[in-house]
Amino acid sequence: MEYPQGLKYSREHEWVKVEGNVATIGITDFAQSELGDVVYVELPEVGSEVEANNTFGVVESVKAVSDLYAPVTGTVAEVNDQLNDTPELVNSDPFEEAWMLRIEMSDASELDGLLHADEYKAFVEEESA
Repeated sequence: MEYPQGLKYSREHEWVKVEGNVATIGITDFAQSELGDVVYVELPEVGSEVEANNTFGVVESVKAVSDLYAPVTGTVAEVNDQLNDTPELVNSDPFEEAWMLRIEMSDASELDGLLHADEYKAFVEEESA
């Protein structure tokens, strides 16, 4: 399992990379491994509003359909359209090619409630035990 440093993580298994006021979001290596082969990703429209801890989309695998939860509140600035045609990128490269959306954050203090890599790793190990 990969737990890249420098990212923030939610307890719903999303990762966040912060650059200025923009948060790039995807699902973690642990999440994709639990889902199995991803066959479909549904993401919001650019310009739509997302709210922390609420769903922003859906990821469908051969095993399950799972909601995606926004770790921060803001406006969707960009979505990864590449996932429409190649959803399997979520399995092969969850932290780079398979980013899902970029959000212009409206409240950066929400990042304080997210986990650092070591904390997320411990959380996953505890949840998997």
